[in-house]
Amino acid sequence: MITNFQTASRNFAKKISQVEQKTREIFYYPQDDYSKASRCIPEHIPQIRYLQNYAGFPIYSNTKTCYLASGEKKWEVLIEELKKAEHYIFLEYFIVEEGIMWDEIFGILKEKAKEGVKVRLIYDDLGCFMILPQDFSKRLELYGIECAVFNPFKPFLTVKQNNRDHRKIAVIDGKVAITGGINLADEYINVYEKHGHWKDAAVLVEGKAAWSFTVMFLQMWEISKGVKEDYITYYPWRDTPCEVVEDGFVQPYADSPMDTENVGEHVYLQIINSAKEYVYIFTPYLIIDDSMISALTLAAKSGVDVRIITPHIWDKWLIHITTRSYYRELIKAGVKVYEYSKGFLHAKAFVSDDHTATIGTTNLDFRSLYLHFECGAWLYGGHAVMDLKQDFMSTLEECHQITLNDCSRNVFVKIFQDMLRVLAPLM
Repeated sequence: MITNFQTASRNFAKKISQVEQKTREIFYYPQDDYSKASRCIPEHIPQIRYLQNYAGFPIYSNTKTCYLASGEKKWEVLIEELKKAEHYIFLEYFIVEEGIMWDEIFGILKEKAKEGVKVRLIYDDLGCFMILPQDFSKRLELYGIECAVFNPFKPFLTVKQNNRDHRKIAVIDGKVAITGGINLADEYINVYEKHGHWKDAAVLVEGKAAWSFTVMFLQMWEISKGVKEDYITYYPWRDTPCEVVEDGFVQPYADSPMDTENVGEHVYLQIINSAKEYVYIFTPYLIIDDSMISALTLAAKSGVDVRIITPHIWDKWLIHITTRSYYRELIKAGVKVYEYSKGFLHAKAFVSDDHTATIGTTNLDFRSLYLHFECGAWLYGGHAVMDLKQDFMSTLEECHQITLNDCSRNVFVKIFQDMLRVLAPLM
């Protein structure tokens, strides 16, 4: 039986590898802007070169970005963009839950499907476990909405069940995409308080870079449904060029647990290692390995202003206790750690030196960094970068700074936290 589980995981990895190889060149349809970026921002070529030449995700200009500082703002913008859809709507989410947010989105999806717009939804089965009715996908299909359930949960032990689709992607006509931490459920828009006030973040990408998110979605659709996709039929600029006026460079990226490359972690490490003045970080969890600890502490020791905001009100007690076990080591090295006093902070974002940022779905924990399918957008310049910085500074006003005195622990707490850190890869 164990052999069968291992074989299933190998087959799963093989399928993903085949789809990724098949689509590697398709990311370049809008024509990348590597040469332009090399001239304009040579100091960031190591990051750009890694993502494009090794990981396979091109950098684009002819793209503008809009930072969305809350679930409420993302919901508002998503509704606006869904109503504009003419050809297709692709949604890929870890969590979908029926309620006020989903009901409004579902109403638009039904109307668009009736108009002939292709509407597709991918949701993770474990992320929606005990939330959605078992026949949810069939209900959607009655309205012409295509649905794929990623990696259906099986109630027995298998390594494959660890690999969840944690991405949050919305694509409209291949011209607009949204990603970030916000799922399609009411706690994300503070309809009710699940863990105090919910603080989150997302980014809207309009222009050439939205195509990368389109391809990411279609890859996952092909993997989940076992069908062959004709990706080129979805390319939005076959007849007319993309005329979006850029406000910087955008390099979307995805991360798969089925290879040996930790793309999300490497993006974070490069931002930290390249920072000259500051790096500010939103993360709901802080369960990190030695390489990340070393990067953060070395940056702080080198005079970089390193600040991290985590939640004060937890959603998972053991993970929160483990997160706090890292505070003392970081603070002693000069890292400033804050907790969001109003509630739960779920944003996953870095901003550095007034020109570089990343916003996406990857938490600073082992599951996100090594086990889940994730995505994000690396940004240089543009309004979104400075809007993210301003949001970080505003959020600091609703936080309390953690001191070394706050980290004092009796021997029993210390032993317990040390045990939890050993178990951190399982959390």
